[in-house]
Amino acid sequence: MTSTVVRRVSELTTNDPQLGDGTPMGRLYDAALVIEHGRVAWVGPDRDAPAADEMLDAEDAAVIPGFVDSHTHLVFAGDRGDEFEARMNGVRYDAGGITRTVEATRAATRDELTRDARRRARQLRDGGVTTLEVKSGYELTVEGERRQLAVAGELTAERTWLGAHVVPAEFRHDRDAYVALVVGEMLDACAPLARWADVFCDRNAFSVDEARAILGAARAKGLGLRLHANQLAHGGAITLAVELDAASVDHLTYLEDQDLDLLAAASTVATLLPGADFCTRSPYAPARRLLDAGATVALATDCNPGSSYVTSMSFVIALAVREMFMSPDEALWSATRGGAKALRRNDVGHLGIGARADFVVLDAPRALHLAYRPGTNLARRVYQASLEVA
Repeated sequence: MTSTVVRRVSELTTNDPQLGDGTPMGRLYDAALVIEHGRVAWVGPDRDAPAADEMLDAEDAAVIPGFVDSHTHLVFAGDRGDEFEARMNGVRYDAGGITRTVEATRAATRDELTRDARRRARQLRDGGVTTLEVKSGYELTVEGERRQLAVAGELTAERTWLGAHVVPAEFRHDRDAYVALVVGEMLDACAPLARWADVFCDRNAFSVDEARAILGAARAKGLGLRLHANQLAHGGAITLAVELDAASVDHLTYLEDQDLDLLAAASTVATLLPGADFCTRSPYAPARRLLDAGATVALATDCNPGSSYVTSMSFVIALAVREMFMSPDEALWSATRGGAKALRRNDVGHLGIGARADFVVLDAPRALHLAYRPGTNLARRVYQASLEVA
């Protein structure tokens, strides 16, 4: 396999504090990097770059690690633009529209779901996403959830079973029976196709006790744990996530001081989804409070048809800076290494020695432009070591 040297990098963000300026961003200027066997083998000043079989000229542009989108719902059918329009006219979001997507997704063919999911994944990649997580949760039957995970398996190894998204219409009057189905036959069928299990633990979704039972059963099957929490109201989901050592707890619109203390002391990552707050006209999650408390923060798109039809991580970064009071560097770190930590990955989200060679050459001299020029796709070239489908 050939080696490649990437030269004439105006600003290289590695996210490795042992490199460059010694900050969490691990930043170098007038830099170069060498890639061998799909991994970063050398990083340093451009003037010291070693010879390689091939040379890639960054043309004095900035280079960043590929984005890690750790929360998406890419496999779905149907459109809910009318709900967005209603919210912009003052209707409050309550997650009730999920059942509409369930109906549309159940009616779609496997080919239709695959085609549309691939199109959304391609949009994310074109914007610089090189690692992504994809959830099920839009069929809520045994075979339907398996089908969604199978489609997700054509996109990524980071597949999440979300059978506990909402209680479907046919179980509206017997939610205990649905929970029993989820922790029994559905989990048995879906666990072999997933790496993670997730529960929407919030108002109008699942209670803390129900989430504990579902996640406990999933953990017994060898799945890692994630949790939707505190998007619609404050509850006990964060305490549960920390108690179960979930990799990530996501949304977090409503937080109290004790939640901050719990997350600051835990390995559970606080994954924030400003696209959802934007599209639902909800308060933005308190990123500044989380960061100041010492919690680890990730940013993700939450791409889904109802509350965040967003396929641009650059847009998410711009929202986090403008609306959530994150610095541009904090937002970039959270969209790269933060997302990797939310997936408990050490090989992506950074460009330290040995990392996977997933990186983006920006159409800009500095990474700051991701926030400075909102709405612009600045990913000039996207490099991915592998498609990571398993």
